[in-house]
Amino acid sequence: MQTSHKNKTIATLLAALLGAAGIHRFYLRGVADRWGWLHLASLPACGIAMAATPGANPYFWYLPLTLSLLAAFIEALVLGLIPDDKWDAQYNAASGRRSASRWPLAVVLVATLMVGAGTLIAALARMSDLLYTGGAYG
Repeated sequence: MQTSHKNKTIATLLAALLGAAGIHRFYLRGVADRWGWLHLASLPACGIAMAATPGANPYFWYLPLTLSLLAAFIEALVLGLIPDDKWDAQYNAASGRRSASRWPLAVVLVATLMVGAGTLIAALARMSDLLYTGGAYG
């Protein structure tokens, strides 16, 4: 029985762009993936945080989504750096096709690293500002 071929570049791009919602996990493993549902749960968690603490700084409201996004950036890097033969053994064993990553994957990986590092630095800077100065710098 042949299954659909999972493209490594598409999986990496999904993790980088929509990873906070777990779309890449559902693409690779289907709706039974528990980690995908955990990523998706970060969205209602933000709503619960907003409803529970209406006077809190918005940074804390979006903290579940930010953590899910940072985890997705790491997952995008891990997925993109898996060698093609291991990728095929893990995700395309029954597809009958072989993967051949090219330069678009490298572009996605570099962009993911830049945006992910920037997001991490911004989150740490804002958290430090809020914890040590009470938000005096923004």
